[in-house]
This record gives sequence, structure tokens and C-alpha cells, in this order.
Amino acid sequence: MNFLTLDLNLLRVFDAVMTEQNLTRAASRLAMTQPAVSNALRRLREALDDELLIRTAHGVKPTARAEALWPIVRNALSDLEAAVAPTEFDISKISLTFRMAMADATAVLWLPPLVKAIENEAPNIDMRMVPLTTRDPRPMLMRGDIDLAIGIFPGIAAQLASVADSAVRHERLYTSRYVCVMRKGHPLAAKELTVDDYCSANHLLMSFSGRAHGSGDEALAQMGRKRRILLTVNQFFTAGRVVASSDLVTVLPRHLIASTGMTDMLIAKELPFDLPEVEVDMLWHERDARNPAHRWLRNVVTRMTSEAVDSGWLSK
Repeated sequence: MNFLTLDLNLLRVFDAVMTEQNLTRAASRLAMTQPAVSNALRRLREALDDELLIRTAHGVKPTARAEALWPIVRNALSDLEAAVAPTEFDISKISLTFRMAMADATAVLWLPPLVKAIENEAPNIDMRMVPLTTRDPRPMLMRGDIDLAIGIFPGIAAQLASVADSAVRHERLYTSRYVCVMRKGHPLAAKELTVDDYCSANHLLMSFSGRAHGSGDEALAQMGRKRRILLTVNQFFTAGRVVASSDLVTVLPRHLIASTGMTDMLIAKELPFDLPEVEVDMLWHERDARNPAHRWLRNVVTRMTSEAVDSGWLSK
């Protein structure tokens, strides 16, 4: 290959396809037809003498050469984009719509200050909330269904951190811990909670999938114990309402108790066993990493989280 004769536009196509992992989405992003994208990839394959991307049932899979080449191409294109991009950006003059996914309890805590920031700083931006029914929003980000996801995604951040050039980015917003929640008049409310007490109670489990098994069950299994899950629900607000009016107990992140609207009727007890910390993350796609409007949105989320922690409004 002679670099002097290489069409550098082919590298833009390569970057888009690697980012999207899908030819159709890459073509849409580049404002090209899919045949034109396929033709550009064919020319780049011939120039590099490597298949680069192999078609699969779910899109395309990069070869080892493509995996090694992509971070170099992406960093170079990023530097070029920064060099030619406008030096001034005024979010107050931008008109666009963001799509965000988060659970109901997360939305209760994060949306009011976010809306205030939009009203004060970006009056022409609209927000569209998309239901979050999974602990792994990466497919939604890859398909372009959403622009940002905020929530508790166990194990996802560690997976992303282990991949040097993942198409999905993340930022840790906040850490909290799990507590046992029950109504204030519950028979167990006035005493220190033991493993026997915990296992003898009937439980409500917050589960997006409806599967009656959670991290608490795994911890109990290690002790040779188990609990009865009488009810599963898929909304934190519903969990709070049910527990406040019954003898069911549940496990919730401490910082989400306020979002149930039942704070005055509930009490939080320390669990009689250890569970991993609650990690609240913000996830977005690489395609939006350098977008100034998207960067503004991420900065607002980070800023209002820090302010909430500093003020004590968001407690651990």
C-alpha cells in the first residue's frame, strides 16, 4: 500500500462502521448509501490486504487488524475534528432532542435539576425519556435508540474498563449501598435485623425482568440460607408503596428511598450480610463523545450529581 495514494475518506467510513458495528447505521451517520459504504470498505480491504470486518447475523465483527487499527484512526480523526471545529459553542442557541433511559426512581432524582438546567441554559433542547427495562443498556446505545443511560448496571462498567476501545463510554456518578427497607410499624422495625429475622420475613424484589432472584439470594446461598420472595415488581415507586402498606420487606439502594415518595412511612435497616456497593453510572456511545451538545448534557449530569452530594440532598 502506498499511503500517498490512499483515499483518506475510506478511514472515515472505517471509523463509522467500527463505531456502529452495523453498515446501515454507519451509512446513515455518514449520509451515504449502504452500497457506497460497502464499496468503500472493499477498497480499504484491498489497500490493506485484510478483511477488516466480517459480516455476522448481528452486524459486523472486526478482525484483529481492524481492532489494532481503529484506535489509531479514531484518535487521528478526533484531532482533525477538534482542529477544524468551531472554537465557540453556545448551547442556548442549539435546538435538538435528547433521548435518555433510566429507571423511574433514578428519573425522580435526576430529572428535576436537569430540567432546571435546560430551562436556564438550553431553552431549545427537548428531552424524551425511554423506558429502561434492562440492566444492560448497551444494545440500546449501539442501535441509537437512546443518547444517554443513567442507572445501576452491575458489572457493565468493569467490562467496559477492560476493553481499551469500547464503542460505549461510561462515567461513575455516585456510589451508595443497599439497605433493608420496611414500614415503620413492621414487627422487625424496632430491633437489630438478624439473618434469621431476614429469612423469616416475606420479601418484595425489585426486578426489571420479573426473575425472582437477586444479589441478596446469592449472598444468602453462600451462607446456606434462602428467603421467600412473595412479590416482584419492576418499579421502585411501586416497591415503596407496597412495602409501606404491608409486612413485606425489600432491599433498595439507600439513595433511592426518597424517590418512592414514602420516606415518612418507611425505615431502613442495615442488612445482616454484605452486598457489593451500589454503583450509579452514566453510559453513552462513542459516536456522541465529541459532540459539544452531548458533552454539555454529560457535564450537567456530573455537575448536578456533585452538587446534590455536597448539599446532602443525595445521601449515601
